[in-house]
Amino acid sequence: MALASARVRWTRSSVIPGFGLTLGFTLVYLSLIVLIPLAGVVWRSAELGWVQFWEIALDPRTLQALKISFGTAFLAALVNSLFGVLLAWVLVRYRFPGRRIVDAMVDLPFALPTAVAGIALTAIYAPNGWIGQLLSQAGVKIAFTPAGIVLALIFIGLPFVVRTVQPVIEEIDAEVEEAAASLGARRHQTILRVLLPALAPAILTGFALAFARGVGEYGSVIFIAGNIPYVSEIAPLLIVIRLEEFDYASATAIAAVMLGLSFSMLLIINLVQAWSRRRFGYGA
Repeated sequence: MALASARVRWTRSSVIPGFGLTLGFTLVYLSLIVLIPLAGVVWRSAELGWVQFWEIALDPRTLQALKISFGTAFLAALVNSLFGVLLAWVLVRYRFPGRRIVDAMVDLPFALPTAVAGIALTAIYAPNGWIGQLLSQAGVKIAFTPAGIVLALIFIGLPFVVRTVQPVIEEIDAEVEEAAASLGARRHQTILRVLLPALAPAILTGFALAFARGVGEYGSVIFIAGNIPYVSEIAPLLIVIRLEEFDYASATAIAAVMLGLSFSMLLIINLVQAWSRRRFGYGA
């Protein structure tokens, strides 16, 4: 009886006919597209042996490249999480001339080739560029420094935050804010206690997407970074350099380290996101 009841509940929980077939197709597709290629990287790096693997992973140049890649991606994702939410809020809550144009411009990094974006940013922020000249007079250098990497990652990561948070803001009724104000809540209290809990899961999702895109970004970064070892060299570029040197062992080892670090950080973000949903009761 209990088995039959559990079977009924399992069947009713699926809204897609042929759950077993669709689940099997999903697992096969996911394995062919994602799991098997990633497993190949891990398998190839395992052939090196622990001693050689850690020698490559702990090489000073490798560690610095990983630090630059993950550090700049994390910082860019933080900046996008702040300003992406503000931009999404303006697009949803306010009506102004040119709003549709601004809304469409958010998606430009999706459509624009990353190499074109890198060349454009370099031309603008280089010491002889339009903005770079003004910054140089103030003693600030953007291009060919880690700051340029952060700028490029902000450019390509902004749409991930805006498009993730925007639908959630649309679902929040403006009357909720009015009710909080009528109960005596100040603006900062309304933001921290009413709006932020509702937006937290979406913000974390946008942050994770922007961070993941930034860690693996290559095309828009190599032009503005300058690619100086120990200064502005990112891990994806170091992998390409090792491949061009036919040093496949080092390339797979660095890729395996990036894979492990990325998976660990995304797992932590997903756990925090799940906790926020249980804690505040949104998105459950």
